[in-house]
Amino acid sequence: MQDALVHTVKSISLWCVAARQAGATAEEMYEANWWTLRSTFSTLTNVNFDEDRIAEFILEGQKVKKYLSDLVSKKGGTVPSDEVANVDLSSMNTAELEEYGYTVSVPNLQRTMGNDDCFSLVEIGTYALKGACAYAAHCHQLGYMDEEIMQEIHQAFAKLASSEPDMSGLLANALKVGEISGKVLKLLDEAHANTFGAPEPTEVKVTATKGKCILVSGHDLVDLEALLKQTEGKGINVYTHGEMLPAHSYPGLKKYPHLVGNYGTAWQNQKFEFAGFPGPIIVTTNCILEPRRMYRDRIYSINEVGVSGVKHLQNRDFSEVIEKAQSCKGFPKTIKPAGYHTVGFNHRAVLPMAGDVIDAVQKGIISRIFLIGGCDGSQFDRNYFTELAEELPDDTLILTLGCAKNRLIHSEKLINQTLGNGMPRVLDMGQCNDSYSAIVVATELAKALDCTVNDLPLSLCLSHLEQKAAAVLLTLLQMGVKNIRLGPSLPAYITPNVLNVLVENYNIMPTGDVQSDIKLMMGGK
Repeated sequence: MQDALVHTVKSISLWCVAARQAGATAEEMYEANWWTLRSTFSTLTNVNFDEDRIAEFILEGQKVKKYLSDLVSKKGGTVPSDEVANVDLSSMNTAELEEYGYTVSVPNLQRTMGNDDCFSLVEIGTYALKGACAYAAHCHQLGYMDEEIMQEIHQAFAKLASSEPDMSGLLANALKVGEISGKVLKLLDEAHANTFGAPEPTEVKVTATKGKCILVSGHDLVDLEALLKQTEGKGINVYTHGEMLPAHSYPGLKKYPHLVGNYGTAWQNQKFEFAGFPGPIIVTTNCILEPRRMYRDRIYSINEVGVSGVKHLQNRDFSEVIEKAQSCKGFPKTIKPAGYHTVGFNHRAVLPMAGDVIDAVQKGIISRIFLIGGCDGSQFDRNYFTELAEELPDDTLILTLGCAKNRLIHSEKLINQTLGNGMPRVLDMGQCNDSYSAIVVATELAKALDCTVNDLPLSLCLSHLEQKAAAVLLTLLQMGVKNIRLGPSLPAYITPNVLNVLVENYNIMPTGDVQSDIKLMMGGK
């Protein structure tokens, strides 16, 4: 079913390109833009498991295509002749759409292209473009949409709609997606700061507070703000989970006294953590897993998130969730002594420390800087990232972000560690949505030291899983960043020949044995 929706996105993107060539304005493109972002976001890993919701996106897309067709005709534009552009799914029911999805599934499209290496680049571009659209959807939730970015997104999807095995064109398109992703991440960083204030280092309570409670997971801070407003004065404490942890660093959100702390760890542990939470749970974006019976009647989805049988909220109306919280037990007591974790090491907070970092590097107080982050998962070999951080020399500075950071911030060996100059040894820079901060810090340190990012005493080790990570990876490659270690295994859609291209141009490499990798990275390799 999701394959049918992705194919619909490509189809409508061809019409979006035609409409803009005919002179369509940003206002005229708004609905197509917003449909593209929502629909694409719904196809990310662990976002939407509800086939009826996916079918709704597809059928809504047919109406968007009809609008674009009329717009192109009215403006005297050229109708796209591509077969993909003229696919009509408007009369199909859910079962028929699912059947159609098999005809445009990944294996069938790969056979149609007839070139595994070119199709590998198609998949790389598709995965990363999905991630960029998800980030752009977050921007839209904050009231930010950039027509130039949307134009580039539709052009990239239009390229991916072709079955022509164009190796150089598809490689260029993949790097263009990386550029798009960088622009979107910058916009998202600005949108968050402009809406909620510049993030700042903040201690977050990670133990329970007595009372009724609601848990919020996902990335969309606007949803959290709406909930905080609607729960004011009702005696309900609000906790963040997983991807929502960075919310505590924003002045516009931490001003609410009933935002009392963070509960739990990363998304892959939610089936255990949600079961133990004594109140309702709201999942605003990825990641959601099929709920267990123990909490299925008290978990809610919103935005692009969907699971069959789970209540889906509309228009940020949390009244039903609040009523459920008041009927649940809540936490029976406040845990003492309380535990805390510090968040908020956004580039705005880290860059003022740049002089101290450079001085510490030059004096040998910091031997090397490591960026360890990305997506996380339940596979055993992802322990590599935990072991890497714990086995690094004590004089290394560790920057971390994304769900993978939970492996570091909950490590008993790393908690409360400091460097020789008093700086925290592990800096939590946020979630994947906050990846722009890491980019800014690296580029600004390079400027201060009059060198390139690749010349910094910096090693990058990224945990790869889903589409947002693919978008960030292509952004780094598009910037020319080299020597990235990617693990715990390389994506299955990268063929040996495409991997050779990435190795030759960027020296990208898989993670290996922890001790061997540490020795190489400490030597700048």
